[in-house]
Amino acid sequence: MKKQIFLLMALAVTAIFEVSAKSLPKKQMALQLYSIRGEIGDYSQTHERLFKELAAMGYTAVEAASYGDGKLYGVSPEQYRQDCLAAGLEPISSHTTRGLSEQELKNHDFTEALKWWDQCIDTHKRAGCKYIVTPWGPVPGNLKDAQTLCDYHNAIGEKCNAAGIKYGYHTHSHEFQKVEGQVWIEYMMDHVSPSNMFWQMDVYWCMMAQQSPVYYFKKYPGRFKLLHIKDKYELGQSGMVGFDAIFNNAGLCGLENYVVELEGTDGSIDIMEGVRRSINYLRGSSFVAKSYPLKK
Repeated sequence: MKKQIFLLMALAVTAIFEVSAKSLPKKQMALQLYSIRGEIGDYSQTHERLFKELAAMGYTAVEAASYGDGKLYGVSPEQYRQDCLAAGLEPISSHTTRGLSEQELKNHDFTEALKWWDQCIDTHKRAGCKYIVTPWGPVPGNLKDAQTLCDYHNAIGEKCNAAGIKYGYHTHSHEFQKVEGQVWIEYMMDHVSPSNMFWQMDVYWCMMAQQSPVYYFKKYPGRFKLLHIKDKYELGQSGMVGFDAIFNNAGLCGLENYVVELEGTDGSIDIMEGVRRSINYLRGSSFVAKSYPLKK
């Protein structure tokens, strides 16, 4: 009798755990498509196979890096969205920007630049993107130009807000340089409204600048809605990036989604194997399993 009761209790506990596991939110695992740019080549010939392979690995979303003249990877935004969704991938975000010329910077003139952004924003809205991210920007030579660039980012952000898309800036290492005694990234943080621009910190480049991602999470809480999760090669390979501390502070930084990116491999494996190892590293890590639940 006791044995039967024990078995029934064990079955009940197992059933509870199975229900709990099924109810857990699925983590958003996005890949920056720049990682596999060499594999993509002719998008029309490769996207179906590559997108299916990414989905089979466990990726659920992608971040584009090929916008131009109202198209993504040479196709209409509707086609790009359809291609992604057909493979089970969400076209969550895109890297693109339009810099200012020397004359535009000098004259504080965004007229033509913002016309470019009108088409860009419309394209990404039709593609189903939630975020548009400026992937790179120069370090200004003085604080006057610094303020002009901040005003430009504010203007872009206002346009994105009106379209229901969030606008962000992706950091490298050079943003930690000083402009007339002020750290450029901190000047931007202080002079671009949080409502107009979020930050997509590249955690690897932050480490390469000998800076702490968590330090900036604490100094500017809630400002880092996206992160680029990256290492020298595949994730976890170098042992130099403190991914556990980064994910343990995901709630503090305001994380909504993270994007895996690979610059390349050490040559012993191909890039698709590097992409595979990176997601397996994240899926097998305890710090991601218990991290702040990511929004969809």
